[in-house]
This record gives sequence, C-alpha cells and structure tokens, in this order.
Amino acid sequence: MFRRLSLAFLSLVLCGFVSVAPRAVLADGLPVVAAENFYGDLVQQLGGPQVQVTSILSNPDQDPHLFEASPSTGRALAAARLVILNGADYDPWMEKLLQATPSADRVEIVVADLVQAKSGDNPHLWYKVSNMAEAAKAVAAALTRLDASHAADYQNRLSNFLSSLQPLSTKVAAMHQAYAGTPVTATEPVFGYMAADLGLDMRNERFQLAVMNDTEPSASDIGAFQNDLKQRKVHVLLFNQQTTDDLSQRLLDIAKEAKVPVVGVTETEPADRSYQEWMLQQLTALDQALGANKQP
Repeated sequence: MFRRLSLAFLSLVLCGFVSVAPRAVLADGLPVVAAENFYGDLVQQLGGPQVQVTSILSNPDQDPHLFEASPSTGRALAAARLVILNGADYDPWMEKLLQATPSADRVEIVVADLVQAKSGDNPHLWYKVSNMAEAAKAVAAALTRLDASHAADYQNRLSNFLSSLQPLSTKVAAMHQAYAGTPVTATEPVFGYMAADLGLDMRNERFQLAVMNDTEPSASDIGAFQNDLKQRKVHVLLFNQQTTDDLSQRLLDIAKEAKVPVVGVTETEPADRSYQEWMLQQLTALDQALGANKQP
C-alpha cells in the first residue's frame, strides 16, 4: 500500500517547477490539487465554479499501489493555492513533492492530521463518513480564507454537503442494526473503517495488514483465511477490485467455490459517481450480499 517515490525520480519530476505561479484567483477558478479524486470531488462540491480541481489519482482501473508521479503533477502543485492529501503514509509521494515546492501562501490540508490518524493506522480514511465531514469543514474554511469574496457560497455548499451525507449515515445505522457481529473477511483493509462502523466482525486482519504493507502473509494466516472461506465461517468476502495477484485470485476462487458472496470495493472513486453515490452503491451491494447469506 505504501507508495515509494525514488529521490532520483522525484528530482526529475520537480526539475523546473520550483518557481511558483502567480497567486491571484484565476478567471477559471482557484487552482486546487487533490492527491486522490474523492478529495477532489469533495473540493469541487464545496467550491463549485470558484475552483479548478486537479485530482492526481483518478483512474479506478489503475492499481494505486503502482502510481508514480509525473512532471504534470509538479506543474499542478506549483500553481496550486490549495492542496489536499490523505496522509497516514497513503500518499508519501505527495508529501515529498510538497516539501520540494514550498509556498508560503499555499494552504495544505492533510486529512490524517484532521482526524488524528498516524503512520501505521489504516490509511483508508475516506471510508469513514465522519472523516469526510471533517475534511469538508477544513476545505470550506480554507476556501473562505483564500477567497473571502465567496465565503457565503462556500458555507452554503458546506451545509448542503453535510446534509448529503445523512443518507449514508442512515444506511450505516440500519445495517449496523441488522448485521452487527456478522463475521466477514477481506483481502485488504480498504473497507475497514466502514466495516467497523457497521459493527461487522472482521476476520483475518493480520493477513490484510501484511498485504497493505507490501509484505508476504504468513503461511498460517493464508491457511486460516482459506479455511474461513472453505468452511463458510464468513458471510462475505470483500476484495479490492483495483489490485489483483495470484493469492487474492486464489481466495476469490475459493470463495466462489464455497458460495461465499464476494463484494468488490475500490480505493478510487468511479468517474461517473460522486463520493456519496459511490459509498452508497458499495453499502447497498454489501447489504444485499449479507441479507442473502445470513446463515453461512
């Protein structure tokens, strides 16, 4: 899960981009860079026509583990007035790029700092609805600071955004009531925060952490995972649709053979959906799978 950017490649990306662009609000919007597209979507929903957002990780068909920054990333950061990133070791390449392109009047939001997540914690912070609410408040405050003439617009959109999260919270509460304590498992901890809020009993977490940290799971952890599937001790297998390898494919095959429902999740927001729609779609798919398999 940790994305490493070599110092040599970093120097190549940044070459020629240390000079910062003029800081006036551009006619086509305040320039904003989001490390991930779900944060870019958040900024767009709050900023409306007053922002011009560039999202770096935006392809749901791309394995985010394999991402490498490009010169265009450096150019976008050089001009940005606002930057938002995840932190908690999820996008360390972004932190290195920011350090190499310092700007006194650029506002930088690290979501992990807002929600007190640290290195070693599950970095998939956007799968907790309350974390996105905190990020939205910080973005609205930053936009107001950078563009006070549209402060009322930003505050109105913030109110609308927070209200739009309520159906998600309602869905989570209803599923918690229906499925709390239900055993499930996952190939990676992408869905971890949401699973916890649903009250699900997440199994094979050591396996998931090993995968997240790019280390090989132990033979005993692999065996325990396979037995959970073969013996149908879990009601659902959650898997990251953006990463595939021989081990995860083998687990998917075992789940299908054992008739354990499989629900795919993604780390990157689909291009044709908002954050709210994306989360609700995945919750609905999980609800259907759990409801169809209450007795494994």
